[in-house]
Amino acid sequence: MKKEKVLVTGANGFLGKSVCRQIKKNKAYEVIPLSGKAQWDLTKQKYVDYALNEFSPDVVVHLAATCGGIGANRENPGLYMYDNLSMGMNLIESCRKYGKLKKFVMVGTVCAYPKFTPVPFKEEDIWNGYPEETNAPYGIAKKTLMELLIAYNKQYDFNCTNLIPVNMYGPNDNFDPVKSHVIPALILKFAKAIEDNSSSVELWGTGSASREFLYVDDCASAISQCLERDTTPHPINIGTCSEITIRKLAETLSEIMGYEGKIKFNSDYPDGQPRRCLDTSRAYKVLGFRAKTELYKGLKETVSWFYKNKEKFVDYFNNIQ
Repeated sequence: MKKEKVLVTGANGFLGKSVCRQIKKNKAYEVIPLSGKAQWDLTKQKYVDYALNEFSPDVVVHLAATCGGIGANRENPGLYMYDNLSMGMNLIESCRKYGKLKKFVMVGTVCAYPKFTPVPFKEEDIWNGYPEETNAPYGIAKKTLMELLIAYNKQYDFNCTNLIPVNMYGPNDNFDPVKSHVIPALILKFAKAIEDNSSSVELWGTGSASREFLYVDDCASAISQCLERDTTPHPINIGTCSEITIRKLAETLSEIMGYEGKIKFNSDYPDGQPRRCLDTSRAYKVLGFRAKTELYKGLKETVSWFYKNKEKFVDYFNNIQ
């Protein structure tokens, strides 16, 4: 039987590596990894068209993104909005014109939800307000692409799916303090504090904001399952339906890592969105997906991976924010 070709953008990224591994487990698929802006600048239509004509995929999984944590979002609102809009619009339009695609899967972002969405976030709430300000340009870009997929499905019968994962974490995460999200940023701070024998660690915000965290391999499983299911262009939340405050998360990580100093919060810096926790009932109903990795277990595995690869991150210690 001929294998279906699955082209994965952002294949060398944190999520991309895991997604490629998961899809390769299914012998019905051949994975075509696409990564590297120098070679494949998806903000330019000609590179997208060339990739489709060169590889002739049956399915496209769009993971490539320009993104980062709160600090990076504050410094790069224009870049994050332009890059993500351009990549997504180019891919969607080129795939429509290509005409041979069986399915387009886009991975969106929880940042698209309004700042004060009722918890747990339901997919229909995504349109009911403006995103949290620091993440708004990135979130609006992804939300616009979501609406574009719905419009293309309606006008062109474009077979597509939009998945919305919560904050991901796990081995191979991005530990660059300029771009990292909360868990790798905390791990790096505690590791530096332990190395310096610091009596305290200062963290951004009040510690009262909550987040939901999804182990990267669980997210990859949801994406892989999506290839096997009939879906619509309407969004599907991917998460655990369980939240934890940043303060409790910091305390848990300090315990795992053996840091015994004080944890201080600086409220001069933003918390970001007050709460994040998804209603994941649609993911179970449509994809049969439920996350398997408990947070504490996932954090231990992430910390273990960090220490095994610590030498890669020594230079980052001088750039911790």
